[in-house]
Amino acid sequence: MIPITPIIAILIFFTVLGLCLWIWRQLFVHEKTAVVSNIETIKLDTKSDHEKMLESQLAQSQKMQAVGLLAGGIAHDFNNLLTAISGFCDLLLLRHRAGDPSFADIMQIRQNANRGANLVRQLLAFSRQQTLQPRAHDLTDVLSDLSHLLRRLIGENIKLELQHGRDLGLVWIDLGQMEQVLVNLVVNARDAMPQGGTLTLRTYAETTTAPQRIGGEDMPAGDWIVTEVQDTGTGMPPDVMARIFDPFFSTKEVGKGTGLGLSTALGIIKQSGGHLGVVSEVGRGTSFTIYLPRYVGEVTAVETVIVKPVDTTGTGTILLVEDEDAVRNFAARALKHKGYEVLEADSGTTGLQVFAKHEKDIVLLISDVVMPEMDGPTLYARLKTARPQLPVIFVSGYTEERLKPLLGDTPSPYVHFLTKPFSLAQLTALVKEVLG
Repeated sequence: MIPITPIIAILIFFTVLGLCLWIWRQLFVHEKTAVVSNIETIKLDTKSDHEKMLESQLAQSQKMQAVGLLAGGIAHDFNNLLTAISGFCDLLLLRHRAGDPSFADIMQIRQNANRGANLVRQLLAFSRQQTLQPRAHDLTDVLSDLSHLLRRLIGENIKLELQHGRDLGLVWIDLGQMEQVLVNLVVNARDAMPQGGTLTLRTYAETTTAPQRIGGEDMPAGDWIVTEVQDTGTGMPPDVMARIFDPFFSTKEVGKGTGLGLSTALGIIKQSGGHLGVVSEVGRGTSFTIYLPRYVGEVTAVETVIVKPVDTTGTGTILLVEDEDAVRNFAARALKHKGYEVLEADSGTTGLQVFAKHEKDIVLLISDVVMPEMDGPTLYARLKTARPQLPVIFVSGYTEERLKPLLGDTPSPYVHFLTKPFSLAQLTALVKEVLG
């Protein structure tokens, strides 16, 4: 046996101590470093995923904005075409009365032009390039008017059923926004029924005497007008149901959905004082339920009936400025037919030149709003320096609210507005009203 001297004891001590330190380092320090390294890697990966998600959301938002701008531009151009089509139909109807062999054909053209005008109005609402105002509406009429578009959206393999309740009453809504809500819900229902099925739109009145839990919020007691959008599609599992109203959340393939449809619908309903609930079962379908408060205010004559003068003939010289040839030709012929003298100009610059030659004779300016070189409001501002009380009728495919930045926020008794597409009767009636 080797005697353990102090030197050997010290060597053994430090050897064992070193071995312990090495084992501790391997078991704890390296593991901790590995954990920290893994945490840092996860953080980097998470950050990378987050950045990717933000980039994807930005791309979706930009795509939606681009589609909106495209839809708005197309709608504006189509408004000019539809104004000309429906306008010349009106001129033809002056010569082809009921009983004429061509009367039915002209009416068909006119009716389809009106349907096209409704589609254009919906395009403008989607692109948010027109500012819509809330009005008292009957949801039965809203669904009936929208049904033509909905049938085209869902395709032939899906059956559309409309079930209207009786004596629903009115709701105070922005018509364009409400149509957007319904279209979003119907498109989602269509996508949930790739093999076909039944889509039911149902309206009824409901009075609640106690608060109810709808869509995660308390709905107070009251009188409600209810709209259900029910499909027989695939349904949704609970994890999807919990996120369907989240912005940018979508179960559709990449590039086939913005993920904003339901979140936008929910926002519109809430802004209207309503609630949106959803019930779904996998394999059986989904039902969205819209609750809107019954409107109890008075409905003014402006909201229901527009009174037009029977006699729309008149006299006087009108300066008509419109860069779209077909629209200008129709409007000029319509006004001449009613007895007015019409001076035509195809641009704001030409309008200034015509006005300089006939300033004392002109009693009214009719001008498009958006034109190359010089827009309508700029032209009118130039003419007002010579004739401060000259009345004007601006025509445009956008609503008056949308054009306030151009027209100014201060209302003027001399400024009037006519939305495209307009008919012969609408144009001549407004001219008669302005000139008296």
